[in-house]
Order: sequence, then C-alpha cells, then structure tokens
Amino acid sequence: MAATAEILGNIARQAGTVVMRHYGGVAEARLKSDRSPVTDADEEAEALILAGLARAFPGVPVVAEEEAAAGRIAKVAHRFFLVDPLDGTKEFLSGNGEFTVNIAEIVDGVPVAGAVFAPALKRLFVGGPEGALEDDKVIWARPAPADGLIALGSRSHGDAMTEEFLKRWPLKSMVGIGSSLKFCLLAAGEADIYARGGPTMEWDTAAGHAVLLAAGGTVETWDGAPMRYGKAGFRNSAFVAFGQR
Repeated sequence: MAATAEILGNIARQAGTVVMRHYGGVAEARLKSDRSPVTDADEEAEALILAGLARAFPGVPVVAEEEAAAGRIAKVAHRFFLVDPLDGTKEFLSGNGEFTVNIAEIVDGVPVAGAVFAPALKRLFVGGPEGALEDDKVIWARPAPADGLIALGSRSHGDAMTEEFLKRWPLKSMVGIGSSLKFCLLAAGEADIYARGGPTMEWDTAAGHAVLLAAGGTVETWDGAPMRYGKAGFRNSAFVAFGQR
C-alpha cells in the first residue's frame, strides 16, 4: 500500500479513538450556521488530524469541514487534503455506528489516496495507487450481478430526485447507510451503486471516492463526467458511484 494511504489510515485511526470518547449518548450537538450539527468530537478529531497532516506533509494545504465552517479555508494548489473528521454526525448522535473519519489527498482534482475509518464498526478502508485494503485485506469492487444491483442510499438525506435517477438501472434492493461507508461497501464488493442528488461537500466524498477508485470502481456526475475536486466552494453536484462497470 502506498505510503500516503498508510499514513492517512494511521491518522484516521487516531482520530477515531478521539471520536469514540464522545460516543454513546454523551455527546451534545450544536448547530452551525448552515443548521447542520457539530459536536466536541468533530472539533477534537479535526484538530488531531490537522496536526498529524502538518507533521507528515508540511506545507500541503488542508481544507477541513470545521475549519471551513469557521471561515478558515486554505488556498489550495494542485495538491491538497480534504478532511471530514466526523462524517455522519446524525448517525453518531443516534448511536447506530454508521459514521466515519474521512481524509483524502487530492492531486490535480483527483482523489489519489484516502482513508475512511468507521470506529464504532472497527472497519478501516484505505486506498491509493497500489490498491485498496480493508485493514490488511485487499478489496475489489465486484462486477454488476446479473440478477440486479444492490443500491445504497443515504440513511438521513434521501430525496425524490435520487429515487427517480435510480430508475435507470435494474435494482434488486435498496439499502440505507450513513456516511461515506457507502463508497467503501461498493469498494468491498458488498453493493453495486450509490447515487446522490442532494447537496454534498467535497470533504464528504473525497476519501470514499479515493478508496473506491483504488478498488476498481468509478464516481461520476449525473451527466457522465468524472467527479473532480477543488471546485468553487468545495461543493459537489449530483453524482453516482459504481462498482466495476
């Protein structure tokens, strides 16, 4: 596994330990200006990640969710990192375990390395130029099964536009999952398609996207273009992720 992906995985594990100190009904949420929830777990985990990235990759810009919410957005160049210290805060607060720590390296708009750690589920996914792993096991996205696709959707952010979009494919079942775990389940060959029409930010998707790319999958906009990073406002348009096509 590429050195960068390993380093990101180690930092994500450490951040996950911080997150778990607040898990289990003891976290209190506050509302940010966009009305999304934030907790001490988000902020403490992000501080650890930022310090870890600064040590390992000095001088490389980092765009992180809570820093951005506070108006501190780094000026990015051809290479930068995207960080979501606690993706799936609603799942974290509800106690269902489907939340993740996300760290991704972006080079020329492409997520080239990433780590997604689900600390409550004890699942760590990393991906880079040499492939994708769950812990020490190589993972690979599966070809579309002949009897229909397993689709993944957001547990907390479903929308009618996505449901209509998914009618283009022969689905066998639809499963609601929180956070960037959806990309990782595609990467691990446990599902086949994940579409999202509602709003997302780049730090929500970049790490999972990197893992899925490393496992042989794809992520593209609804008009078929590859999904890129470093866009204005770090906002994504509607996208769809696949296992092997």
